[in-house]
Amino acid sequence: MEPHIIRSIESQEYFFEEGCHILELWNSPHDPGLSIARARVEPGQKTRWHQLNDLAERYVILEGEGRVEIGHLSPEDVTHGDMVIIPPGCPQRVQNIGETDLVFLAICTPRFSREKYANVQGNVDSESHPK
Repeated sequence: MEPHIIRSIESQEYFFEEGCHILELWNSPHDPGLSIARARVEPGQKTRWHQLNDLAERYVILEGEGRVEIGHLSPEDVTHGDMVIIPPGCPQRVQNIGETDLVFLAICTPRFSREKYANVQGNVDSESHPK
């Protein structure tokens, strides 16, 4: 790995099936140990129940207010500066409970790849917790 600067390009943000907007900040096969994405959930929206197999994820909340559900823990409200730790294979979803976008970094180890993502029972509108 060589030292260099990576610039984010806002126009590369895309909507992911999970129910949020993603801007990949770092996800390279040349650095398989880590990926970093900026996630954005619009007010009133909730992501689908999903899990990431064989990788751990951390959310670092940058802006807004959210409610996270991870594993069998009770829902927790989060805001700027909070960190959420999600073990590999742990069901998760996040809801924006504020009036502005909920923005957070999603840091995955090892790096995120699409084949590691899996929908879990339920969807954006379901209130049931996956078993």
